[in-house]
Amino acid sequence: MIKILDSTLREGEQTPGVYFSPEKKLIIAQFLDQIGIDIIEVGNPAVDSDIALAINRISQAGLKAKIGAHSLCKIDNVQKALDCGIDFLGVFFSVSKKRLYQDYNISLEAAIDKIVEVINFAREQKNDLLIRYTPEDTVRSPIENVIAAASAAVKAGVNIISIADTTGYTNPFHPQRSIYNFVKTLKEELNQQDLHPQIEVHCHNDKGLALANALDAYRAGADIIDVSVMGLGERAGIVDLGELLINLREMGEEGNHWQLGYLQDLYNFVSEHSHISIPPHQPITGKNAFTHYAGVHVKAVAKDEMLYQSLNPQILGKKSSLALGMQSGYTAVELAMKQIGREELTKNKDLVAKILLEIKVIAKRGTPIDIEKELPEIVDRCNIKQLMTKMISG
Repeated sequence: MIKILDSTLREGEQTPGVYFSPEKKLIIAQFLDQIGIDIIEVGNPAVDSDIALAINRISQAGLKAKIGAHSLCKIDNVQKALDCGIDFLGVFFSVSKKRLYQDYNISLEAAIDKIVEVINFAREQKNDLLIRYTPEDTVRSPIENVIAAASAAVKAGVNIISIADTTGYTNPFHPQRSIYNFVKTLKEELNQQDLHPQIEVHCHNDKGLALANALDAYRAGADIIDVSVMGLGERAGIVDLGELLINLREMGEEGNHWQLGYLQDLYNFVSEHSHISIPPHQPITGKNAFTHYAGVHVKAVAKDEMLYQSLNPQILGKKSSLALGMQSGYTAVELAMKQIGREELTKNKDLVAKILLEIKVIAKRGTPIDIEKELPEIVDRCNIKQLMTKMISG
């Protein structure tokens, strides 16, 4: 069964301008735990005392999920993470030639010695700690470097190797750059050494392929996939939590343990406190995700919603809705009038036709028509006009 690591509180807080207080982080973590997330990555305590406080509070909150911290490959940083009472530790260090020589000015062998030293230290401090090693920018690093570092890390006590697509480089349709091949190759090479760590993937969305790459990694046998709420993260962010869960469910992954009814409340909370709006067209959680507008669509879904939906909103605790505007037809107006309690007036076909014409005129202002607030006024206005016309003509 695939495991989900949510990094809204770590990667998500690397979105420019985003800050979640320790109190808000605890609420987000509680939402994630209710959904059934396996690992919640809260942040790097060496960055700020507020992050350390948040990790401590969440670690002591009695959640079912494992609570994790992110750390540079430094013993003092690891100790700060361990002091927060974590279940999960993520350590990262690059093994790409460019970073080793230009940034760190060390050899691969020296880098591996450093990685092993830090992992040995962490394992000695807490025997049951779940430890992940990430070769930063994994997929653009020489595969032989990744294998060498990963092998040494597992022998030193690592449970998880994370394949980090740090720059959104992979492509499921590229023969040399698919994360599917990277997962397969790394697993096979480690298995040949009788090493069997869990394989995690961390996919960035720089080219809009994060979800596709995550699903490609799932198909290859990855054990853990990283996500965040709204896909928040550095630059274009990472895999969106809701989109991944829905797609895994559609691909046959047993989803009964994911309580998807909590997703919308979680997204609304994160949106409010990150000060980033959920785009109306955002899949799964956007306002328009289950809203039908075009006349042909509305007429069809009035008979059977699945004629224009491949996903039942009920699994998310939601309902389909309709919108009124330039693209609306007669059926949409009838349904909307029933929605606001004016069903008796739908028997007046001329009135419904006049309401539709007025809706099309109003729609040219270029903003949505509020069914609950504006439609009653439109109905009353058109009804009065029709009654006055009858009186004058009579």
